[in-house]
Amino acid sequence: MTDQTISSTAETVRSSSRALPRKLKAYWVLVKDLQTGLLLITGLAGYLSGRPAQPTWPEILSLLGTLFLTVGGSTVLNMVVDRDIDGMMARTKNRPLPSGIVTPAEGLVLGVGMVALGTLWASLLSPLYGLIVFVGVLVDVLVYTCWLKRRTAWSIAWGGIAGGIPVLAGRALATGRIDGIGLWLALSVLLWIPTHIMTFSIKYADDYQAADVPVFPNRYGVRVTRIIIGLSTGGAVVAMLWAMYALDLNAALMWVARSLGGVLFGFTLFATLRPTPKLNSWLYKLASLYMLGSMIVLIAGA
Repeated sequence: MTDQTISSTAETVRSSSRALPRKLKAYWVLVKDLQTGLLLITGLAGYLSGRPAQPTWPEILSLLGTLFLTVGGSTVLNMVVDRDIDGMMARTKNRPLPSGIVTPAEGLVLGVGMVALGTLWASLLSPLYGLIVFVGVLVDVLVYTCWLKRRTAWSIAWGGIAGGIPVLAGRALATGRIDGIGLWLALSVLLWIPTHIMTFSIKYADDYQAADVPVFPNRYGVRVTRIIIGLSTGGAVVAMLWAMYALDLNAALMWVARSLGGVLFGFTLFATLRPTPKLNSWLYKLASLYMLGSMIVLIAGA
């Protein structure tokens, strides 16, 4: 073996060793860890709200594992489908798929593999739980992303339904059934989605326009969008508080829950009446903190 061949082989090994961490990091980006993490917390809160007789760490970890695989896998598949859109928008053009770091085939294998494994695992825990999780995947990937996202701004409602699935599934795993409290919790997430997403679409309305993706600010105007945000925020807070009252949480936790809802709704109202780009960005962040805080209240109440 010549010195040139040895040098070339060594360089290939070094390039491969650098490529693997980069590829793994890109796969992690496809999962959208913050978004997926928040939905995992809603699933855990739904499970613990059911006050299972003997919650065990293996079951809790299985819950989180199945939700990570199915929610994360759905997100990967969504990004595979939307790679052309992402390539046209300034804020997303450097994501792994449009930038070429991950190929569509790799993303498809990763997403399908995660969803299949997560759904099978969920079904082994409970057939009802597995069914709810699988329906969530179908709604998110097929109905929301593949069918409606490029056709109508109202696709956000179906995205909200998918967002409410983890908390509903978690409670169903604990109780063995779909009950009214689980539906109220899912409704609160569904109604929270516009506050979370529409504020984002206001900020990046030009990006969505360039990619020809229908969003409320571009189809119905920013003023109408802000009014819908206010109404949906109020509905989300009411639905969440109703579920917490039904769970009979103690007075201190209910005070925290009402305070969280009051702050979010009050800030939403202020941002609607006195809109500025900075308030819009703060509202986007505050909405996520509200949902996280509410889920912590539910977990504490368990």
